[in-house]
Amino acid sequence: MPARAQYTRSLCEDIRTVKVVVNNDPLQPPIAKLNEGRIEVSFDQMSHSYYRYIYKVQFCNADWTINDEVFESDYLAGFNERPIEDYEKSFNTTVIYTHYKFHFPNSDCRLLLAGNYRITVYEEGNEEEPVAEACFSLLSPQMNVSATVSTNTDIDVNRAHQQVTYALNYMNCKVIDPTRELSTVVMQNRRYDNAVVNLPPNIRKAAGAEWTHRRELIFPASNEFLKFEILDVHQDGMGVDRMEWFDPYWHATLMTANPPHNYSYDEDANGISLIRHSGDEDNDTQSEYLFVHFRYKSDPLPADPYVCGLWTNGDCDEQCKMEYIEAEGIYEVGLLLKQGYYNWQPRVEGQTAKTEGNFYETENEYQILIYHRPQGSRYDALVGYNRLQTR
Repeated sequence: MPARAQYTRSLCEDIRTVKVVVNNDPLQPPIAKLNEGRIEVSFDQMSHSYYRYIYKVQFCNADWTINDEVFESDYLAGFNERPIEDYEKSFNTTVIYTHYKFHFPNSDCRLLLAGNYRITVYEEGNEEEPVAEACFSLLSPQMNVSATVSTNTDIDVNRAHQQVTYALNYMNCKVIDPTRELSTVVMQNRRYDNAVVNLPPNIRKAAGAEWTHRRELIFPASNEFLKFEILDVHQDGMGVDRMEWFDPYWHATLMTANPPHNYSYDEDANGISLIRHSGDEDNDTQSEYLFVHFRYKSDPLPADPYVCGLWTNGDCDEQCKMEYIEAEGIYEVGLLLKQGYYNWQPRVEGQTAKTEGNFYETENEYQILIYHRPQGSRYDALVGYNRLQTR
């Protein structure tokens, strides 16, 4: 599966805070039921100038590559490549921006197939240089997925890992060759960078299949996410050491994080970010942009850590790479972010083993997605889904 192709992200410096929200709930993963859910895509352009942006809908395979076997009329009713007409300038912010948004279904476009969708946004007349991508999936629940997560794993017991076991009931779907017809994805905290993809079942039955005692489904348990909240630029919020103004930006320096010696439960949201400010009204256009300075105290690590969360698209973004300040014995990076609540972790090569550690007690979210392409079909339909928490 491509390392970044499935992420919602900005593709240029002037576009920030690209979001996909399902059914008006920003805490939910970007998966909705076909013909039932509402998908909203939004982003900020960092000026008050008007740009005529066009969105383009593309249907994807299970691995998020573009499906060139289906016609546009197969997956879309109405018109594609339409202008984004809902936009509003920021109000009463020191950093100006324009907030653009659009949703599905809309008066021009309705999506018809269960599966993966990629939305590309580009300025009119410049399709070859898109400015943003947004990815989401539509589900047609035709198979039942049952699952459990255990800390009694095949490599350790109540130490540093969690193991997923799941079973699939085909229900009324006809599956002749599950290895060829099914595509599976198992994710921890919605992360694609360490997802287990297309693992063959080790138990096959006429009515389904099972994945049990598979070492490939053992995940490092990690640790609870660090978190901070900036609701008012004039007050230090949760996890913030100090707020300062250095023209032309507000700067928030976070409390210096230290490597934990033991597990300590602290409720988090498994890597999400939520845009809001103290007034909690018109958050999209009245929330401020400011530089947030992340600090992590540590001896030199084998490689530089990255600030990671769902809002950073894994650990691939070079802007999120922390640098070592030898005189202070800390790693640090500053990122321009929109006001709100954020979860983050310092990870080295995608893992917290060298930073925050791995503790079996950690509360994690797991998602299991089942795609089905019957013999003779031209696309991967998302037909099974389960989302579960470890506590």
